[in-house]
Amino acid sequence: MQSRKDVIKFCMELENIYEDYPFHDINWTIMRHKDNSRMFAAIYERNKYIWVNVKCDPNLSYMWRNSFNSVIPAYHMNKEHWNSIILDGTVPDDDIKSMIFDSYKLTLSKKKNKNHF
Repeated sequence: MQSRKDVIKFCMELENIYEDYPFHDINWTIMRHKDNSRMFAAIYERNKYIWVNVKCDPNLSYMWRNSFNSVIPAYHMNKEHWNSIILDGTVPDDDIKSMIFDSYKLTLSKKKNKNHF
């Protein structure tokens, strides 16, 4: 998974989400929940790579950062709760998908989160 299109396609397979461009800048794609409008992934190009910001449990954020040089504290986000994944081919697709899915779950509505998982 190295393209914006790949990330968007995976995100669109999740339940009740939509693609947004709130900054009037086509470089920033925001994936949101339909029921609460909360963002779970920010997709953008930086330094010739696609980057994806995802929310993380603080304990897991450090684990991911220690596992891959291309997972770093999130660009323009809270560094404790968000990571940036740099899609340079060094992070396996399954791990990228896992981080995106964890972000999706962490940003669900509290009520939906209780009943859904």
